[in-house]
Amino acid sequence: MDTVAVVLEGPEKIAVRSLDLNPVREDDIVVEVAFSGISTGTERLLWSGRMPQFPGMGYPLVPGYESVGRVIDTGVNVRHRLGEYVFLPGATCYKDARGLFGGAARTLIAPSARAIQIQERLGARGVLLALAATAHHAIAGGAAPDLIIGHGVLGRLLARITVAMGAPAPTVWDVNPVRRAGSFGYPVIDPEEDTRTDYNTIIDASGAGSLLDSFVKRLAKGGEIVLAGFYEERLSFAFVPTFMREARLRVAAEWKPEDLQATQALMRFGRLSLDELITHEHIPEDAEDAYATAFTDSSCLKMVLDWRHCA
Repeated sequence: MDTVAVVLEGPEKIAVRSLDLNPVREDDIVVEVAFSGISTGTERLLWSGRMPQFPGMGYPLVPGYESVGRVIDTGVNVRHRLGEYVFLPGATCYKDARGLFGGAARTLIAPSARAIQIQERLGARGVLLALAATAHHAIAGGAAPDLIIGHGVLGRLLARITVAMGAPAPTVWDVNPVRRAGSFGYPVIDPEEDTRTDYNTIIDASGAGSLLDSFVKRLAKGGEIVLAGFYEERLSFAFVPTFMREARLRVAAEWKPEDLQATQALMRFGRLSLDELITHEHIPEDAEDAYATAFTDSSCLKMVLDWRHCA
């Protein structure tokens, strides 16, 4: 079996080509992908060649960990999953390419346990489940944020989930006026316009580790900074102001199954919407332009590849 996939041959070198797939094992499912998302955090670093050393790193590799599609075949132990519409956070099913994270392909083979059944009516919005679960994981690890740094798609999901969980609407900072425009149900402001220095919980979704000192200055005594972005540079901070505030730092890593379950419950009860977060779509044949746009166009919140008509 083979598939068409997006392949990063090296930094900023993207190809769309056929790859041989590993055999289907007894507990595997075969998924015909309808949509896959492009991450502007980790995938930007993979694309640019600036990704810190990470398990599974190396080229050529298939990126992507946000895929949705239908189960079209299975191993003998999981026949009951045939026909399900699922979310799959990547795959490592390629003979001649690394699967980090392996989701940007027309056909994926993965253990059945990795696939989560979702409602087909979500369509392309289903690719956002991993990012929504990541946002939930950052919030659920402590107190709800009263300040969120960055109003990209992760920042928006952090704000929406905070409100959906019944907490007061947080303030959101963004230096880009394009991303501040609109009505969101919570204030989105330029940090230069904010005079508060008593925030209890600040979640950074910008990945701008060089700004850590400026976040500390906005904390209340005993406050917490949650690092929810992905940081390529070494992080550091001035000790004295951090000491004076008895500040705490917490790193929010990848989501857990319970985060995905909680996110789905918020959606099911109508408290969380994934609308108006996907701003751009491309076909896989235009992957080079799609990745460049996702990483360089500030108006692009989320780029999705539509695989439905890919041969």
